[in-house]
Amino acid sequence: MNTAHTGSLLHPLMQQYITFQQALGRRYHTEQYVLAGLERFLAHHTTPDLTAETFAAWGRTQSHLKPGVRRARLRIVRNFCLYRQRTDPQCFIPDPQVFPAPHQPLHPHLFTEAEIIRLLHVAACLRPVPRAPLRAEVFRLAIILLYTTGLRRGELLRLVIGDYDPRAQTLLIRASKFHKSRYLVLAPDGARELEQYLQARRRHHLPVNADIPLIGHGYAQGRAYTGGGLGIILRQLCHSAAIHTADGRCPRVHDFRHSFAVQALLRWYRNGDDVQAKLLFLATYMGHVSIASTAYYLPLIEALAGVASARFAAQYAALVVPLSQSREVNP
Repeated sequence: MNTAHTGSLLHPLMQQYITFQQALGRRYHTEQYVLAGLERFLAHHTTPDLTAETFAAWGRTQSHLKPGVRRARLRIVRNFCLYRQRTDPQCFIPDPQVFPAPHQPLHPHLFTEAEIIRLLHVAACLRPVPRAPLRAEVFRLAIILLYTTGLRRGELLRLVIGDYDPRAQTLLIRASKFHKSRYLVLAPDGARELEQYLQARRRHHLPVNADIPLIGHGYAQGRAYTGGGLGIILRQLCHSAAIHTADGRCPRVHDFRHSFAVQALLRWYRNGDDVQAKLLFLATYMGHVSIASTAYYLPLIEALAGVASARFAAQYAALVVPLSQSREVNP
């Protein structure tokens, strides 16, 4: 931890914990910040160790934060305490039951092909402005890449022109989540869209240097859109295209990633592929460390249930005995 020794009894152990987690490949910047704040609090407390009383007192200093942020910070401290417990079995462990209640997870909006087509139509109507002369082309490319590759928002916005290999038709996703880099093979349509976008930049005499952001403003050397800026315009496009979730909200950027995963699964079912084997490829393509992470993006929707049931019926229907017949055979 890049803080001066403040006198906390836990300072050496906190340093050890952060170093250990970073050695495992985690960034742990937020955790480092939170634990440093806790350490400063304990150093000025009459009891400089972490107890139920000092934890509660520190928790009250976080009461100005939103419940989700506060819960995340309390969990950071709890995880540190669990690490401490390995060498100090009697140490205090916060009870997660007293943490702010977690938010109910939002149901993802799964974009249909018709909705994507409507989005592309309204994106084509985006007017150029002096600081962004290729707004229509940039957001057409963003929509297509999000929907056909399942990129995370940050991965999309960190792409530079040099990450695209026109010969191999691949994108290099550099040091993303979990510090993992990977190559994504583009579908022919995706590669064609990228080529057309680069041609548009050349026609407008905009730079196509390797370090130019792919999803960015077109003026001068350009700069990438921020996550907030991308989200604002995509929400405007969804509103113009009359695309809303079941409860009336605008879809999130992250919903493109859910849609990509579900569409991949549907395609494999319909093609008769070995879905279980293909899940390993999907996990790798999406940058997950395990299939368990990929499963989060695969809710059991009606379309998936239908194709899975149809495949089961095609292979095993003859083995299924109706309940009435079973009773006749075994009275």
